[in-house]
Amino acid sequence: MGNPLLLIWKSLFDTEDDERRHRRATLRVAAASSAQATATIFLILRRMRTPLIVLIVIFAVSVLGLTLIPGVDPSGRPARMGFFDAFYFMSYTASTIGFGELPYPFTYSQRMWVTISIYLTVIGWAYAIGSLLALLQDRAFRSALALQHFSRKVSRLREPFVLIAGYGQTGELLGHSLDALGRRIVVLDKLADRIDGLEQDSYHADVPGLTADARDPGHLAVAGLDHPSCEAVVALTDDEEANLAIVMAAALLRPELPVIARVTSRVLAERMQAFGNPGLVNPFDRFGDHLRLALRAPASYQLLTWLESGPGGELGARGTPPRDGRWVVCGYGRMGRELTADLRAAGLEVTVIDDSPEDVDEPGLLVGDGSDPWILAQADLDRAVGLVAGTDNDTTNLSLVAAARRSTSSLFIAARQNRPASAPLFASMRIDARLVPSELIAHEVYAQLSTPLLWRFLREMPARGDAWAAASSSG
Repeated sequence: MGNPLLLIWKSLFDTEDDERRHRRATLRVAAASSAQATATIFLILRRMRTPLIVLIVIFAVSVLGLTLIPGVDPSGRPARMGFFDAFYFMSYTASTIGFGELPYPFTYSQRMWVTISIYLTVIGWAYAIGSLLALLQDRAFRSALALQHFSRKVSRLREPFVLIAGYGQTGELLGHSLDALGRRIVVLDKLADRIDGLEQDSYHADVPGLTADARDPGHLAVAGLDHPSCEAVVALTDDEEANLAIVMAAALLRPELPVIARVTSRVLAERMQAFGNPGLVNPFDRFGDHLRLALRAPASYQLLTWLESGPGGELGARGTPPRDGRWVVCGYGRMGRELTADLRAAGLEVTVIDDSPEDVDEPGLLVGDGSDPWILAQADLDRAVGLVAGTDNDTTNLSLVAAARRSTSSLFIAARQNRPASAPLFASMRIDARLVPSELIAHEVYAQLSTPLLWRFLREMPARGDAWAAASSSG
């Protein structure tokens, strides 16, 4: 065995070497992405080489001709123009400014040469300007310019900021919440329309945004992953594989940086957890936990929703959901599977309805459209205590809620709202528990970033019991 002091000393240096290695890797990624943008610009600028050569040749020939063709001074003696006078004359003549003949009035030979030179320069300028306009409309050139402009804006940031990858509904809600808190954000999204809309949003501070694929570590580095003011990375893209790639890049390049990601697949969640300890938000699993808490501990659910509503929120009425009985779950997608598992874990019987089920061995499965009265009759909705309208279609979910209310008014209804435009329709219905995935994810991420102690308290609060929650909410 070796000397323990030497082993400890070696381990310290190994740790320092690992940190230096991570830092060098991050710097290499950022430098490579920046160099790529610069190389792209110079590569496209080569297209202007031919027009510029044409202009230079035309000017050179025109100036040379003026110096070689003799003129006449006022006394009638031959006079030749110098190179400076010829260049000066062609500069204001070819640019259509016009100033006059110098140093003496031209002869017919000189005027003929100037006429030819004017037409040649007009052709040269038209060729150069046309090439320049075509260059400015080139998508690669504009992308390279946007990348450089974005990189400069991020490098100038001196305040702590959050890097948000994915600016959909959830990213927009989170961005405005952080902006209201005075926190800076940097945004990446692969859709140009979302980045263009970012510039039109009413933020208190300028928000750098780039149209890019967040799975590319170079784009993450340019967006500030290696910036000392970056305090967190949030992966909110619609592609969960992309969220996994973002978690991997952040964990390998900046292992000390907090990472939060949206995920609905348990397999991908396990793969993400293999890289450090990222904060994972599964809206369907979280909603299932809320629903099960509302059934088992109404006082705890009342306190939870009150604390999650934010400052100034009112304490809602404590519900009396059914503790026993059979539930009907319409839609056996990601949400339906999570809620079915949660309800069965609570000891409740569940009947599942789906029009295109992937798992035909699901017990109690009815194949068909849940809004069909015949299917609802087959599910024996009149004897059920709860209904979950969990499809990915808002029209179907609203139809299910309306049909359930016609069947029995005492039914406990949970519904999923997919589009923000449907919010007024869902608000007009008597829904006991409504899931808006984008809002739930934004609230979860906001709680983790803004008030981590409150978020930790909310996660541990249900374990204290319903009696403790009732006493806390009443006090």
